[in-house]
Amino acid sequence: MPSGRRTALGLDRNRINLLCAVLERRVGLAFADQDLYLSVVGGARLVEPAVDLALCAAMVSSFRNLAIAADTICFGEVGLAGELRPVHASEARLAEAAKLGFCRAVIPAAAERPKVKGMTITTAKTLSAALEALFD
Repeated sequence: MPSGRRTALGLDRNRINLLCAVLERRVGLAFADQDLYLSVVGGARLVEPAVDLALCAAMVSSFRNLAIAADTICFGEVGLAGELRPVHASEARLAEAAKLGFCRAVIPAAAERPKVKGMTITTAKTLSAALEALFD
């Protein structure tokens, strides 16, 4: 079986490989033979686990050739079992996103559901559930 090429600029390539493995095992998408090119614009380097869900969403979007709505954001750490973990300052992130014009968010389920004026917030416990909400 041919192996896909992995190129990640501004991202940890090992983290990308881990996320691909989780997508394969927990969501059922076969990335092993797919070329994967991920890049962060402006020369920035992203190391925060909060980008995990967004990276998975971008990979699935490309794989399925489906776009995520332009007014939607997502963030959260993805665990090896496909669970979504909450990240620091979720409410502040959502408030800033609302100021930038985002109307919908998909985030990890947490003890308290943040409330942000003008934003519909969907919570998910697993990566599969979050992807379902994003591509609904």
